[in-house]
Amino acid sequence: MAKTSQRKSSRGASRQNTANQSHGGLRWYAAGVASGLFLAFMLYLVTLPPEGGSSPELAATPKANAPEPEYEFFEVLPNQEITVDVDPADLPKPRSAATGKQFLLQAGSFRQAADADRRRGELLLLGLNPSVEDTRGDTGRWYRVVLGPFESRSAMAKARSLTAQQDIDTLLIQRNSG
Repeated sequence: MAKTSQRKSSRGASRQNTANQSHGGLRWYAAGVASGLFLAFMLYLVTLPPEGGSSPELAATPKANAPEPEYEFFEVLPNQEITVDVDPADLPKPRSAATGKQFLLQAGSFRQAADADRRRGELLLLGLNPSVEDTRGDTGRWYRVVLGPFESRSAMAKARSLTAQQDIDTLLIQRNSG
């Protein structure tokens, strides 16, 4: 029986050794964290400004003694006059007026007047102002649905995008004004 008691005691001793080893590592880790925190706190204390240094009252006094800036443009700008020596003939004219041309959009060309009126009605529902032109050519009589003339490119682009949204193809037409 003596052998069994020796075996049990040796097993218990080995368990205590591993428990002591694992607690030893945890103790070293805790000591390292604590010393790191202490060193960080000491560094923080060193970087603080001295207590008797500058006070908020002293910092505010130099600004109070500074002269206020004076702004002159409130008086100068309303009394200022600008003269421009430009002859009205030198001013750029709108493209269509300069070239003497009008820009129109053709929204369809039909053999039957009823088809042209139907297209005109579709365009009226879009808020556009179309007109139907009756033309005669070598191939016979045609009814053209025309939008314009437009005052600006942006107005023409707006009309063209509205018609494109309704799957209506348009053709840009350029005519001499007059």
